[in-house]
This record gives sequence, structure tokens and C-alpha cells, in this order.
Amino acid sequence: MTGAGRRAPRSRTRSSADADGGGDDVSLREAKSKLKRRRERSNYGSTIPLFNNTNLKVVLLITVVAFFVILFLINHLVDSTAEPELPRAVTPLPAPKIMDLAQFQGEHRESLYWGTYRPHLYLGIRARTSQSLMAGLMWIGVKDGRYHLRHVCKDEDDLGTYGWTKHDGREFGHQLLADHGMTLATEFLKSKVDGSGYGGDWAVRISVDINKSEWNEEFGKGAQLFFYLADESGNVLNLRETLNIHEDSLLASGSRLDIGNWQLHLKSTDDLELHYSGFRTPHFHNLSDLVEENLASQIRNHARLQLSDSSVDSPNVLVFQIIGGFPFATDIALLSGTGSESSRVEERVSHLTGTSLTSQLNDKKQAFDEKFEEVFNLAEKVDSESISVGKAALGNLLGGIGYFYGQSIIAIPRTLNLKEHVKYVSYWPAELYTAVPGRSSFPRGFLWDEGFHQLLILRWDIHISLDIIGHWLDLMNVDGWIPREQILGAEARSRVPEEFVPQHPTNGNPPTLFLVLSDIVNGLKTNKFSAKDRSDIYLFLERAFVRLEAWFRWFNTTQSGNQMGSYYWHGRDNKTIRELNPQNYGSTAKLLSDLELMNQMHFDAAYGAYFDFGNHTEKAKLKWKEVVVGHNQAARELVREVLERPKLRFVPHIGYVSLFPFMTRIIPSGSWILEKQLELISNRSLLWTDYGLRSLAKTSSMYMKYNTEHDAPYWRGTIWINMNYRILSALHYYSKENGPYQNRAKAIYEELRGNLIRNIVRNYQQSGYLWEQYDQVKGKGKGVHPFTGWTSLVTLIMAEAYEKI
Repeated sequence: MTGAGRRAPRSRTRSSADADGGGDDVSLREAKSKLKRRRERSNYGSTIPLFNNTNLKVVLLITVVAFFVILFLINHLVDSTAEPELPRAVTPLPAPKIMDLAQFQGEHRESLYWGTYRPHLYLGIRARTSQSLMAGLMWIGVKDGRYHLRHVCKDEDDLGTYGWTKHDGREFGHQLLADHGMTLATEFLKSKVDGSGYGGDWAVRISVDINKSEWNEEFGKGAQLFFYLADESGNVLNLRETLNIHEDSLLASGSRLDIGNWQLHLKSTDDLELHYSGFRTPHFHNLSDLVEENLASQIRNHARLQLSDSSVDSPNVLVFQIIGGFPFATDIALLSGTGSESSRVEERVSHLTGTSLTSQLNDKKQAFDEKFEEVFNLAEKVDSESISVGKAALGNLLGGIGYFYGQSIIAIPRTLNLKEHVKYVSYWPAELYTAVPGRSSFPRGFLWDEGFHQLLILRWDIHISLDIIGHWLDLMNVDGWIPREQILGAEARSRVPEEFVPQHPTNGNPPTLFLVLSDIVNGLKTNKFSAKDRSDIYLFLERAFVRLEAWFRWFNTTQSGNQMGSYYWHGRDNKTIRELNPQNYGSTAKLLSDLELMNQMHFDAAYGAYFDFGNHTEKAKLKWKEVVVGHNQAARELVREVLERPKLRFVPHIGYVSLFPFMTRIIPSGSWILEKQLELISNRSLLWTDYGLRSLAKTSSMYMKYNTEHDAPYWRGTIWINMNYRILSALHYYSKENGPYQNRAKAIYEELRGNLIRNIVRNYQQSGYLWEQYDQVKGKGKGVHPFTGWTSLVTLIMAEAYEKI
């Protein structure tokens, strides 16, 4: 479990060995072989004239020398000009793409064109295209008595809260941000009306106010916002010659192939001051640097905190500084297709600002609330405070869906015959539409997280869910492997330390998308979809089958163990001396429906528990050791010391891994083994807490142990919601199955569900966030926040909506 998880950049550990894998220079050898056969068939001797013996020897000698010289030159020419065959790791699966299906084109594609698809920003808008016109928000906040420019979601900004409290994934979103006494609300709305171009129009309302008890007026009686447009294609953004928003709302205009002519407008009933600056850059991951440099120059030269009211020639970035006294609000609208005579610009601006925008936003909020209750039916299951948290969990998950385009970096297996100095190759250019685990530390795609995300999203919008799954499956290579972490494009890569960027084609992530697909298939069986949706799903599954089969085959071969039916996660570094337990706990088993086989390999009757099996010793510890580094300089290093040679045995650590046969419900409802699992779950000395189930039992020698000097415990005791959700799902199942342990399963289910909901809601109310994990001692949120990836499963826990297996 550990190796299949993730680490925040500050806590992850570098792997000390590259992954080995398949692939060779077959095509190059075949080319040389064919060339050799062609040479052997040539008859150079037929053209040589007759000479006397002496001359003939000389001529033959010269001919032989020349022949080998020519061979050398030809060989050198072939070696120097022929590119080696691409490694299999970066060769796409030769199958039709899922995203080429008709259901993902036309109206569907256009309806999702614009969105809040830059989740790493507090507010970022872009289109689902590789070179987009994109927008974003910055503002000046105050922390520790100093001004700070906010733009990218950062834990160190220490915001009281931020996140989409409501978002429908398509047309509407409402977000709250609390920044040390200043509160911002951002609302997003899309509109498709007569006259608008491809993808329609969109509007943003930004409202700013203060909490007077927390705001120090020495830092101003107003706010400074910076709203920008940037064109990744390099198209020129035309600034209006004279900016006077009191007389004309137009700020800028331009033209693109996708949306035609466009205009940006700003309207407000408040008295606002406006400044601007225009830049030209090919880099869009550090736009806040341009703003900071411009402001710093203005402070140095003119002692004022405002943009320079100037622009470079042909700018592709325009930044507008909006200054207003507390409280104030402003509406910003982007209109597409403004070049035609029927574009009705003035009418559309009015439609997307002022009272009309207010009315539409209110309607969207009400529609969200009504659909939320229709889908999840929480009114009779939890209290109103819990419902608001459930909405925020769903809203920020949907609002955190991003669009990325770029190339993954793949670590080359050492067996490939490529130039020695080349260590990595690039995947093919690809797009990914995906939900993200956390907007601050993990604003990118993670493969096994996505399966849990989609358990929630598919119930809200099956077409968005199919779109996301299709994008992921289209990333599959010829071997059936999908890179587990997607770092596509400069914006995504700027958030990841270089050593964690390369993906290893021998390493896998749990294929949790199969959980979602199982849910979808069960929905088909129980007629939960409309006739049109059923048709789309069948076509999707038919197209996806070849990819799912290749994916299964990859797992079934590359992750297999020595024994029939056994499996383990590859990528573990078993030679390291710097980790207490080399990551990935060894031979984790593929959970088979054959309970007898499972029991033979993994069940310990004495404990009544399932364990991993592999080379293991309990007599290992981290110990400080003097080592020599550099020029004979001594240093102390924490290294792994093994006091007893590992041997094949059960790995005696009870935790989530012990409960996988239970989670997958392969234990019969009348089996005494089920009773043992219920005892393990409810035992306070092992897994049970008042806040959820621990990931590792208190009795384990690894419980809450550091893996290195700086690698804090991750899956070694803290509470994780995705695994608690799966355990609840199994408890719910057994509570409905006739058998001697039905009532016991029901009682444990109800208590565990209540504990989880209460603790998550309490933490949200106190901290303003959902968290990556929760402390097993006091229940406090830990790790990444906001973490509305799989922690958003709390909404399904409230709804008692569990995956069908």
C-alpha cells in the first residue's frame, strides 16, 4: 500500500534504483540483417577484369580493402542516421481511441469546452484545448504584517478556507476564500445563447469583504484584485485604447480560430479604480512573477502599489488591477463569436452582469441543491451541518476537475540499447481531463485516486465520468501500462520536484477504475440509466474492452508472483539501507474469488487474519551510523540495520491490507472467518478508534514509525477515508446478508459510519477543510488540504451509497 500511494514533495523519498523493463532494438537488428543478406547476394566479382597474377593479387587486395571500407561507411551511415525504435514504454496501444467516439464529440464536447480547469489556482479558467485562452485571479493579501500576492494554491498562504462549496461540473460554481480577515467569493457561470461562438460565453463575479474583528485597517480600507487573460497560442490581446469602465465596460478583445472574435468586459455598481499591464511571454506557469516584478518597479520608481498602465507590443497576457473599498463586487464577462452582425454584444454583456447574473446564479444554486438531494437523498440520513459538508465535498471535487496537455517523462529501463547519456524518453503528446486529489499539493492526475473520485462523480454526471475514464484509458501504452501520475504541461510540472517527475513502466497503481466500471455495469443491470445513456455506455464499454483487457493482462503478468495466483507490487527497492521498510510491503496478493486458494496463501488461522507473505524479518531498525562522504569527511546517517536475515513467512502486520478479502466480500456470510474479521475491525487495541479505522494496528512493529529520517509515517496508523469507505461498504453488505454475524456487522457498520461522519464534519467546521488523512489519536485532520479527492467519499458514506461488486 505504501509504495502505491503518494508523498507530498516535502516528504517523499527518492528511489535509489531505476526500474528494469523490457524492450530492445529489434528493428535495428532486423535492418542490419536485411542489409547483410543483400550484401551476400551481390556479385562484385563479375565486373573485375583479368590481369596477370601479380597485378591480380594487388587488385584483389585493393578490392577487399575497398569492400570493407564501403561496408564500414555503410554501417556507419546506418548507425548514425537510423533512429532506434521507440521503446515499447512510449508506444501507444494500437487500438481505436475511446475519446474518438461520437458521444464525446459535438454538443457534449462543446458543453464542456470552458471550465475552471486550472485547479492549482485559487481561480483559473481555461478551455479543453492544448493552446487555450485562459484567465486567472490574483489578489494582495496580508499575513504576518506583510503583503503577499495570492495566485497559486499554497499551504504556506495559510488561508482559513478555500474551495468550491457548490459546483455542478459544467456551468456553475461558487467558492469561498478566507484570507486573514479578508473574504472573497468567486462565482462562475457559463452561457450559450444565440450569437455566441463555440463553447459559449462565461462570467465571473468576485465579491470582497472583511471581518472587522480580524482585519487591521492599517493595511488598507480596500482590496486589490488582479484579473488576467493569457493566450497560450501567442495570439495578440488587444487592449482598449482608453479604459473607462464608468462609460464603457470593454477591456480587451482578440481573435482565435476556436471561438472566433472575443471581448472581455467588466461591470460594477461600485466605485472602482482600474490599472493594467501587458506582457508577452511563452511561459504561463509563473504569471504572478510578471505582476510582482511590475509592482516592485512601480514601488521603487513611483512609490505606489499599482500596475504601470503600460503594455509591450503585441501582448499575449493582459493583467487588470481592480481597486475598491470594502465591500465591493465586480462582474467580468468573456464573450465569444463577437465578430458577426448578429452577435448582440450589448445584450449578452447585460445578460452576464448585474441583476441578470444575480438571478442566474441564484437559480443555479437552487438547481444544485435540488439535484444534490435527488441524487444523494441526505435529508433523512444526516443533519443539516453534515449536508453542507457533503455539498462542499462534491462541489470541490467537481470544481477541482482539470484539463492538462503535455508529455509524461518515462524512465528508460536499463536494458534498452540507446545512447548512454539518455536517461528518459517522452510519452506521446496527450490530453487528460481528470479530477485531482488536492489543489495545493496534488493538482494533477493520479491513477488509483481516480477510481475513488469516479465513484462519486458517476452518480452526479455519468457523461463527465465516462469522459474522464476515457481520457485515462487512452493513455495506455502497447503493453497495457498507464503512467500512474500524470504531470502534463509546464503548469503541472512546475509543482513537482524533478526527481519525482519520471514515471517507471514497471510500476503500477491499484486499478480502481474497475470499481467504477463495476458500478456502471450494475447500474445497467438495475435500469438506473435512461435509454440514451444506456446506449452511450454500451458503446463506451465496447470500445474500452480492448484497453481493459490489455490493462488486466499487464497487471496479471508484470505484477505476478512466483506462486500461481500470487501478486506483488513492482518498484520496491529491496536493496536500500536507508529505509526501515523498503516501500511496498512485499507480496501483496491479488484478491481472488477462490477463497480456498486465498486462505492457503494468506490466512493465518491462529490470528484469524490475512497477511502478506514474503521475505521478511521483524529484527530491523533504523540506526545512526558514521559514514565517509566527499573528501574523507565524516557524517552521520540514519541507515537500516538488519539483525536477522529475512525469510519467507507471513508478514505479521494487521492493517487495511489484512481486510482486502473482507472488502471484496469473498468470505461467506456464515463463515467463522467473517466473525474473525469483525473482531479485528472492532478491536480497540488493533484498528478501531472513535474517528475511523487505523491503517495499521497499534500492535505492529511498524506502527507510526518513520521510514527514513525525514519520511514521516504515512500509511502506518493514520485514518484514510477511501479504505474506510470500502470497509463500510463490506459491512453494509454483510449487514444485509442472512447469517450468524448479520446483526454484529450492522452494529459495527452504524457505529463506524457515525464516527467517520462526525469527525470529518467537525474538522471541516473547525479548520475549513477536508483532509488527506486523520489522526488516529484525536481525529485531527493531517496532510494535504483541501483534499477533496477520495476524502470526498464522505458524501457517499452519508448517502449510504456503496460500490457494487
